[in-house]
Amino acid sequence: MGKVASQSIQTTLFSYLGVVIGYFNVLWLYPYALEAAQLGTFRTIQDLALLFVPFAQLGLGHGITRYFPKLKAGHSAFLSFSLLLASAGFVLVSFLFFVFKEEIIGLFSANSPELINYLWIVLLITFLALANSILDAYSRSFLKVAIPTFFREVLLRLLTGLWVICFLMKWINFDWMMAGLIAVYGIPLLGILVYLSWLKVLKVDLNWRSFPKGFRSSFLKFSLITFLATAASTLIMKIDSIMVSSMVNLEANAIYTIAFSMALVIEMPRRAISQVVMPVVADHFSKNNLVEINRLYKEVSTRQFYICVLLFLGIWANIDSIYHFIPNREIYESGKWIVFIIGLGKLIDVAFSINSEILVFSKYYRFNLVATIAMSILIILMNYWLIPIYGIEGAAIASALVMLAFNAVKFLFLKIRLNFNPFSVDTVKIIGLGLFALIMTSILPMMENPLIDLTIRSILILGIFWLIAVSGFYGKAELNWIKEKIKKSGS
Repeated sequence: MGKVASQSIQTTLFSYLGVVIGYFNVLWLYPYALEAAQLGTFRTIQDLALLFVPFAQLGLGHGITRYFPKLKAGHSAFLSFSLLLASAGFVLVSFLFFVFKEEIIGLFSANSPELINYLWIVLLITFLALANSILDAYSRSFLKVAIPTFFREVLLRLLTGLWVICFLMKWINFDWMMAGLIAVYGIPLLGILVYLSWLKVLKVDLNWRSFPKGFRSSFLKFSLITFLATAASTLIMKIDSIMVSSMVNLEANAIYTIAFSMALVIEMPRRAISQVVMPVVADHFSKNNLVEINRLYKEVSTRQFYICVLLFLGIWANIDSIYHFIPNREIYESGKWIVFIIGLGKLIDVAFSINSEILVFSKYYRFNLVATIAMSILIILMNYWLIPIYGIEGAAIASALVMLAFNAVKFLFLKIRLNFNPFSVDTVKIIGLGLFALIMTSILPMMENPLIDLTIRSILILGIFWLIAVSGFYGKAELNWIKEKIKKSGS
């Protein structure tokens, strides 16, 4: 996994820098600067916009990654072709948005009427995020992942935070802050355009005749088939927040958003590694190197599961101390158990490794489409069932259960069809290590000072993982790998 590891270390560093900024934004700045209903509006509009992106993208992101290795020349023409198709997808989504605008308004008119005034922003953010996603996939195909990650994970969060600070300082009103989200999403797009120009890979080329025979039809067929899977996958990620705003209110969505954001950090290593793994998996499939894919499948699972269990323990063991530092915590700390439930769901997703990436780039990509669509329908139904009963905790339970079912189905399919298996004895060892650390931190008495309590619990968790690693039970290879990559990144 040397090629993946060397590429993923910078991506991971940028991802976690983005997490630091995101944590500051979500856990302190937003609750301090915005009322709960304003925060709910702020996040719901963005979630709606990002929900529309995969429908407009038409599956072109995965299509670019899969078909890029098949081209020996004409890469600029390939990008131009993809951008033209994405533009057509955006026009279609915009048309449907206006056709069903009254129905969309009806979803929020009862419980979140404040949201309706800002629906005009949704499509503009969708367009900017769509263009960014196409260029991101194009850059990723050159194995240039780190800088696009910086624009996506760091710059976007930094600009968002600075814009909210402008509102906090009363330099702008709330209407202007919402409208300014258009510029916030536009600047990272400009950045990646400049970066690709600097790499000399960004050109306008409409010479599509240079493509191999049947290339365009095959690319279109693959993209159109996989776009539903991509759209359904995004639906699984975003629909709970939108349904909370629709079925409860914007304040409830603010509580849910902060809790969800805490749990989201657990999967950051998976997201970083996935960006680098996708073109590698596509290349191995083009060479029919199934043995190497299975090895990567297993190694990615154990390595990222180990790291993510450590992150989960760090968050959950310190959850009360974390909420202590959130402004207006008496409102937001009711989302404590959402962090635990969503966190477990993310751990499940991480443990099952890169099953989605493998399916997307294999000849069985149609199965990924069917499974993802089925899961998106299931999560909507479960939200309608569980939210009225358990409120925002119901949305979290629905997400975690769907994540388990989704991954179990994909695991069984890959096991039966390709005899792939991401699990090993190491997986059991990591679970045992995590349970032991969880028990040890739970019996530790709470300190009066939340900062001291957070520090002691964090040191205890790290100490347990270090002692277990040096004892030879599990984790020594992971620690050595982390040390090696830190040294390389600093040299």
